[in-house]
Amino acid sequence: MGRFFACDTVTRLFLYAIILCVFVHCPPVLRGQVFDDDRNRVVAKGLDWLAANQSRRGGWDSNGMYQSAMTGMAGIALLAEGSTTTQGKYAPNIREAVDFLLKQSKKNGLIGVDNDDRYTYGHGFGLLFLSQVFGEEEDDARREELIDVLTRAVLFCGQSQTSKGGWGYVSAKDGKDFDEGSTTITQVQALRSCRNAGIPVPKEIIDKAVQYIRRCSIQEGVGGVQYSVQGGGGRPPISAAAIACLFNAGEYDDKFVPNLLKYTDRTLGNLNHNDGHWHYAHYYYAQVKYRQGGKEWEEYRNKIFKRLIAEAGSDGSWNGNMGKVYLTSINLTILQLDNGVLPIYMR
Repeated sequence: MGRFFACDTVTRLFLYAIILCVFVHCPPVLRGQVFDDDRNRVVAKGLDWLAANQSRRGGWDSNGMYQSAMTGMAGIALLAEGSTTTQGKYAPNIREAVDFLLKQSKKNGLIGVDNDDRYTYGHGFGLLFLSQVFGEEEDDARREELIDVLTRAVLFCGQSQTSKGGWGYVSAKDGKDFDEGSTTITQVQALRSCRNAGIPVPKEIIDKAVQYIRRCSIQEGVGGVQYSVQGGGGRPPISAAAIACLFNAGEYDDKFVPNLLKYTDRTLGNLNHNDGHWHYAHYYYAQVKYRQGGKEWEEYRNKIFKRLIAEAGSDGSWNGNMGKVYLTSINLTILQLDNGVLPIYMR
């Protein structure tokens, strides 16, 4: 340092210019390196935790329940790292997860286990995961098996859709035509993923679902998307999920989106929304901000990553509402959006 100040004025100015140039033009290397190193460390540890806690059957669960949903969500987190069924560190885990869900596929198209009282969630997340895997599957026999399972699963979505265009925790028949927002969004995102992968999806199924979301939108007063068409008030988590769903459906310029964005930015943007569905809300809100890109994503990314990194457990997992597998899968997916690997989350 003494040598620096001993330099003549011209030399010092020249060195200042170099330092300023490097600082401005190389932020990922210098300014963000420590932050990125922390993220990479936490993600690597979290992925290893998921891999180590996969059951011998190839699935994951939440306290013995919701095996299809947890397997789909954990599988998506592993895929987001860049591994596939044949390549990458977690290829064996992904293959086992695929095998597990294929074995859960019923003749009527439902992807679900027998003890699941909310099997629509499991069907949606399982369908989302398998359709993301399908695009990278190289084995011809396995591709044919996936086509069969995904096609029947899409048909099940259509048959289980309610008369109002939504979905409930179970099929319309089993649930007496009951529906609500969060399960509806799970189905729409999975259906969109299937369509992107080349699996035929009847347009009327998604159109009815988008209309359902519109009907749940509150355009006056507090705004947001309510629990269902029957009411329930504006819900930040469902509102964020609704925007992600509309984006997935290609509704980027939908007239509802600007109002919903204002509502979610107000209720979720400062990260102070701390009810039991905080992580679920930011699972979808992060997708929305990532799609927006630029300053919107950068500012949000810095805040959400900092919090998730700080909350990570020493064993690599996150713990809280719905258990470790649920939160770890959600948080790892958020932390890996910048990888740009999964088509369903791409800009």
